[in-house]
Amino acid sequence: MDLYDAIRNRVSTRAYETRRVEDDKLERVLEAARLAPSGKNGQPWIFIVIKDPSTRERLVPACKGQSFVGQAPVVIAVCGREELAYQKMGGYWNSLPVDIGIAVEHLMLAAEAEGLGTCWIGAFFEEQVREILGVPEEVKIVALTPLGYPSTEKIIRPRKALGEIVMHERWEER
Repeated sequence: MDLYDAIRNRVSTRAYETRRVEDDKLERVLEAARLAPSGKNGQPWIFIVIKDPSTRERLVPACKGQSFVGQAPVVIAVCGREELAYQKMGGYWNSLPVDIGIAVEHLMLAAEAEGLGTCWIGAFFEEQVREILGVPEEVKIVALTPLGYPSTEKIIRPRKALGEIVMHERWEER
């Protein structure tokens, strides 16, 4: 699949088939995330791949009751280590959220190219997820995504026109 097609066609998937995700597809999706750029090449991410059905079901209440998290055949928890992130981004914050965001987007676009669906899960209780997955206290859990074959048709939602979001040379009052 062409990159631009993957970008245009990727949507948040909230219903999954029970069909298993092939190991080679999962590996390619994870490889895409691994290759993402990061501040000063810190690569502050750790990806936890969850296939066990009982663990996925335990994640549902920790993800505020989003049942499709347990329905997907794979869930990936994306964790970050702040000490590996660039510490002076913008002069005042670390690059962890941006680095993780780029890696997850690489993962999601690769999943789309493989015919798989994903959904960025930011609505979760970190301490509950931490306990379920055994994540150490010093590691941030930044996002989760289910991964699997979509069981529903895609609905492409509208996006703003470029003229609404692009400015040239400097800030322009709108």
